[in-house]
Amino acid sequence: MAETRDADEIFKEFKEHSIAEFFKKNRQMLGYSGMVRSLVTVVHEYVTNNLDACEEANILPNIEVRIKETGENKYSVYVADNGPGIPKKYIGKALGTVLAGTKFHRYMQQRGQQGIGGSGCTLFALTTTGKPIWIKSSTGSSKTYTCRLSMDLVKNAPIIDEYRETDENFKGLVVEGEFAEVKYENSDHGVYEYLRRTALANPHAQIKLIGPDGRENVFIRAVMQMPPRPKPAKPHPLGLSVNDLLDFARVSDSRKISSFLVDTFARLTSNKVDELKTLCKDVDFDKKPGALSWSDSETLVKAIKQIKWIAPDSSSIVPIGEEQIKTAIKNILNPEFMNVVERKPAILRGGIPFIVEAAVAYGGNAGYSSEQGSSGAILRFANRAPLLFDAGNCAITEAVKSIDWKRYNIDMENQPVSVFVNVSSVYVPYAGVGKEAIAKEEEVIQEIKLAVQEAARGVQGFIRGKQHVSFEANRYKTTMRYAKQLAKDLSEITGDKEEDIHQNIEKLILKHYPHFKKSMEEGEGTGEENTSSEQEGER
Repeated sequence: MAETRDADEIFKEFKEHSIAEFFKKNRQMLGYSGMVRSLVTVVHEYVTNNLDACEEANILPNIEVRIKETGENKYSVYVADNGPGIPKKYIGKALGTVLAGTKFHRYMQQRGQQGIGGSGCTLFALTTTGKPIWIKSSTGSSKTYTCRLSMDLVKNAPIIDEYRETDENFKGLVVEGEFAEVKYENSDHGVYEYLRRTALANPHAQIKLIGPDGRENVFIRAVMQMPPRPKPAKPHPLGLSVNDLLDFARVSDSRKISSFLVDTFARLTSNKVDELKTLCKDVDFDKKPGALSWSDSETLVKAIKQIKWIAPDSSSIVPIGEEQIKTAIKNILNPEFMNVVERKPAILRGGIPFIVEAAVAYGGNAGYSSEQGSSGAILRFANRAPLLFDAGNCAITEAVKSIDWKRYNIDMENQPVSVFVNVSSVYVPYAGVGKEAIAKEEEVIQEIKLAVQEAARGVQGFIRGKQHVSFEANRYKTTMRYAKQLAKDLSEITGDKEEDIHQNIEKLILKHYPHFKKSMEEGEGTGEENTSSEQEGER
């Protein structure tokens, strides 16, 4: 029988680890799983940071991505922007410390949320090639500086080497690193497709890609207007959990629970507090927020759900916008027809508002094309950032696939259709740290489904009209095909001129198909061109 071990002996192995060490061992959680996906993740993290920085500085983004093959499954990635740059004292924290940044603590919509992306790339470079990241930055008001950045993983701290300053006339940020265990691929999940979709959701950005083959691809800026800047906003009372309310109360500077509620939450006025007092007679609204108990919080949350509320303030959220989506889809997909829908703000758990935009595009370059024909495509986005992976775990996929497309005369298996969905929120409920799928929250799935169904109804009318015209055209051509033979037969029976009988038959046919009169007058679509040969074939 094995000898037992006491707790003191077991806990000799007890150690603390930094968050950087954790992600070194669990890099798949950051999106670094699979060679193609890992390379896209690197580009994604840098490009989303570029877009966020440019938009916050109110600068139309110009982004350049260069990828070079440096060995077997090894590539250098160079990403440059024309944004505000990073001040010298923050460069290490911004790109060399996990969970540090300007985004996590602000209640405002941004692509990045956790302060992991840029430092995650540095970590990935160090663990696959052992090489630091090279950085060039300037804010425009100071000298341009360059440096090499690595990390102390035990301390989760940056290490900066080869720091230099120059008088170069430059403003923006350039990051270059070498990464192994990655692969560049021209596929529906590769870097090119990621940037194409980024341009689709960000028509105000101009993006250049130079791939390993040296070929230059430029996604031209489609609109010259910057999207409005989202404003910091308060959470909405609806959707709050008991624990959420307690968390807000613990950090409140308000003197009373009543003032805490008004100061902390959107749409919660003094009149609403009076309504809550009526429903929550056991809660003392004059005590300090820090003294709020779990039972008090339970009572308040229950009462909040019984009150009618104004829709959440959407100033913290900036969706792409109907006109911008139309412009981008036309520029990238050039469909025959599209319909775009933007839903009103809805509320997620924690009182967080979110907005769903959806579009259905038909024809042109929509959908997927292959030798076997066309099929539908689902284009998923969160805060304007493309989601290429983990489609099966995503609320967007779940919502789109739950729709009965036949009701809308759409065949997702055999027609050129693209379904575009963008979810915008202060905190998108991602299914994982890698931010490649939206969690299957019931409220989110329902909003996406309603938006897509509304967009599909608009396309349904177009497809019906197209099918009707095609059906009518076939009937018209079939009828016209036998007009000449009928005129000839009637001429033999009646003795009248064949030409006169033919003209009268055509006039009679056009009475039933008046919309074909123009093509008749232009000598198109009459069916005369092929009549003789077709009749000969039938004989």
